[in-house]
Amino acid sequence: MKTALVVGGGPAGLIAADELSRAGAKVIVIDAKPSVGRKFLMAGKSGLNLTKYEALGPFVENYSDAQSWLGPILNTFGPEQVVQFAERLEQSVFTGTSDRIFPDAMKASPLLRAWINRLSEQGVEFRTKWRWLGWDGSTLTFETPEGAQSVEADGTVFALGGASWARLGSDGHWAKIFAKEGFKLAPFGASNAGIGVAWSAHMEPHFGTPLKAVAFRSGTYSSRGEAIISKGGLEGGGIYSVSRGVREGGDLYFDLMPDWTIDRVRHALAKPRGKNSLTNHIRKTLNLKKHELALLGEWARPLPSDAKDLAPVIKNLKVGHSGLRPMDEAISTSGGVAQAAFDENLMLHARPGTFCAGEMLDWEAPTGGYLLTACFATGYTAGRGAARYLGLTPTP
Repeated sequence: MKTALVVGGGPAGLIAADELSRAGAKVIVIDAKPSVGRKFLMAGKSGLNLTKYEALGPFVENYSDAQSWLGPILNTFGPEQVVQFAERLEQSVFTGTSDRIFPDAMKASPLLRAWINRLSEQGVEFRTKWRWLGWDGSTLTFETPEGAQSVEADGTVFALGGASWARLGSDGHWAKIFAKEGFKLAPFGASNAGIGVAWSAHMEPHFGTPLKAVAFRSGTYSSRGEAIISKGGLEGGGIYSVSRGVREGGDLYFDLMPDWTIDRVRHALAKPRGKNSLTNHIRKTLNLKKHELALLGEWARPLPSDAKDLAPVIKNLKVGHSGLRPMDEAISTSGGVAQAAFDENLMLHARPGTFCAGEMLDWEAPTGGYLLTACFATGYTAGRGAARYLGLTPTP
C-alpha cells in the first residue's frame, strides 16, 4: 500500500486526505496543533459560509490574478460540488442572503466531526502536535511531544495555510523552509483585513456600531457590504472587500449617500437652513445617522457650509487611517507558493510527488464563500493529483 502524508489539517488538507484514502492510499494527516480544523471552526463561529450560489464565470472573477490557473480547478470542484460534499456528510444546507450558502447547523463543528469520523473509517491516521521542520533528503522531519521524528512517504500534500491567525495554526513558518529549498514564493500580505484608525475621543460612543447604508472604495475596489466601527478601526465584510486597495497604496473613501447622485445631495443641502446648525441641517436633509455625522466630523472638519462644496465631501469622505490592521488579524493572506512553482495538479516542479493546496498557494479572494471554496477545490485537485502520482485511480 502506498503511503501519503498530508501536512496540515484544515479543509484543504482534509479533502486531500479524503481523496487519497478513497483511492486506496494509506494516509497520515499531520497537524502542529492539538486538533485539526481549528481555523475552520473559527470561520464557522458566526455562521459557516461554505460557498456562494453563483454562475461559475462571475464566481471565478473574484480570484483576480489567479483566475488563469484556479479557474479550471474551480470548474472541477466549484460551488455545486461543495454543496454535494456537505450533503454526503449528511449536512444539509440553505441559501441565505446574497446567495451565500450555509449548513443548516450554521456552525462548522457538526460538519467537521462527521468529516473526521468518515476519514477515520477510511483508515486515515491523525498525528497532532507534530510541527514540520523540513526535509532531510526525501524524509520529512517533525518536532513532536516525543521528540524529533522522521517520516518517509511515497507522496506528500502540504496544506499549511497562510500567515494569519497563528494561534490557530496558520503562522506561515513553512515559507522559510520553502524559500531555503529555492521554491518561488510571493510575499505574504494581509487580505480581507481591517483598517486601523486612531479615533478621537468623541468617537468612543459609536464603537460597535454597524455601517450599513454606506459604500466603500479604495483603488479599483468598491463595496456596499456592512462594516463595524471598532475600537481599533474599521472591520467587516464591506471593509475587507476594499482592503486590497489600501494594501496597494490607495486612499480609502466612504460614500455616505450611495443611493443618491451628487446633484441630488447638493439640491437637498441647498434648502434653507434657518436657525439649524450645519450638523442638524445635514441630518435633517439627508437623514444621516449619528455615527455617520460623527465620521464626517472625524475626517472632514471644518465642514464647508456651501452645498456645492459639502456634497462632494459626503459622497467622497476620505478616511484618515493608519493602514491595515496587523496581518495576523486578517481573515486571510495573499502570497505564498507562486504559480511558476507548481503544475496543473499542484505538484511542485522541483520536488516530484510533493503537492500544495489551500491558502499556502498564491491566490486571494473576498469573503462570502470564495475562500473556503478555493481551499476545498485546491485540496481536491492536490489529493487526486497525488493519488495518480502514486499509481492509484481516484474515485468518481
